[in-house]
This record gives sequence, C-alpha cells and structure tokens, in this order.
Amino acid sequence: MQLFYNPEITDSTTQFSFPKEESKHIVKVLRKNVGDTLHITNGNGWLFTAEITIPNVNKCMASIVSKSLQPKRDYNLHLAVAPTKMNDRYEWFLEKATEIGIDSITPIICDHSERKFIKPERFERILQSAMKQSLNCYVPKLNDAISFKTFIKQSFNGDLLIAHCEETDRKSLKQSLKPKQEITILIGPEGDFSVKEIEQALQNNFIPVTLGKTRLRTETAAIVACHSVAFINE
Repeated sequence: MQLFYNPEITDSTTQFSFPKEESKHIVKVLRKNVGDTLHITNGNGWLFTAEITIPNVNKCMASIVSKSLQPKRDYNLHLAVAPTKMNDRYEWFLEKATEIGIDSITPIICDHSERKFIKPERFERILQSAMKQSLNCYVPKLNDAISFKTFIKQSFNGDLLIAHCEETDRKSLKQSLKPKQEITILIGPEGDFSVKEIEQALQNNFIPVTLGKTRLRTETAAIVACHSVAFINE
C-alpha cells in the first residue's frame, strides 16, 4: 500500500483534489486512472480510501469511499533534542524516529549548542514523508525551537528523563522505562548538557539516565531512546 498525505481532509470530506506535484506523480508516475484506488491520511489518525474521478496531472480529483480512525499507540513519547551541528544528522533522526514511533519533538537550544536555528518547513516535510513511508496515520508534532532554560520551566506530564554523560549517579534507561506511559526524554548537543542545565533538570523533577557504556552522537542517542521506548511497549 502507498500512503498519501493531505492535511485538509476531514472525516466529513467526500471529494477533494491533490496538489499539482502529487497529481503529476499519481497520473504520470503511478499511471493511475479513473476508478483506481488511493489511500490517504490527514496525519491525525484518519485513513481514507478514495477513488480517482478525474486523473488530471495538474489537479487529480478523487472521492472518498471509506474511512477509519486508526488507534493510537498506548504510550506517548516526547523527545526534546538539541539540533546537531550537521543539519543532515538531525534530519536523519527525525526520519528514523517517525518510522520507529514518536509523538512530539522539540528542538532545544543548549549552552553547548553549535546550531542555534532550524528550518521547520524542511523538518515538517521530512516528518510527513517518513510517516507515509512507514504507513503511519499520525504525523509527529514538531514544536518550535526553544532555549533549554525556557523549556525546562514548562509543566510536563508523565515520566521525565534526561540523558547525559556526566559521571554522576544515573539509572540505566532500561531500568527507568515503564510501558504504556507518557514520557519526555532530553537529549543534549554534541558537547552534552552543561552542569548547570543538568542541575536545572534535576530541580524540575527530571531523572538522570544513561544510554549505555559508550558515548553516542546526539542523533544516535535520540534514536536509542526512541527505540528503547518502542521496545518496552511491544
């Protein structure tokens, strides 16, 4: 099954049109014609089955023939991850985390961050593409980039963890995870969180954890955390 994404479709939609780029792909590349079936999600859990009515390369029209609301995972994962110096590494994390299973992502700007700005439009496209590739009907929420100092003062629900490399008392991530929970995990930049940031996190009820015996790159640590949560919930 190939999955298309159209955020404008709702559960009350009966007919709609694809944008020009997707219309061309459907008609010219996939060679779809009148009566052929397509599967679409709006990224909010709905899976729609549609039939093509007008196979126009500029504006392909389709009618909804069935719909179903897909169940959510029985856990909720929020990763707050510092942007990496090399942008493509962060984009790799976004793609793989979406494939594995994640609900929301917050880029956090830390004391040791070398990259202070992100391109949210590009990140959104990567999340959408990975959602379609993995046949998931929920697109992860990309929050605005925010400073660590501001982020840590927010109110959070569920389990709160911070992964860092300082030689202090830390639990293993495996020991800290429980299934079917809401969880927020902080992952720092290449230079790790500063001592001050770690202290601030602990003061705000975050539990320090380690992801293993080796030092991991930021994007690798984020994927390890993401997969560990998915694994414990299998």
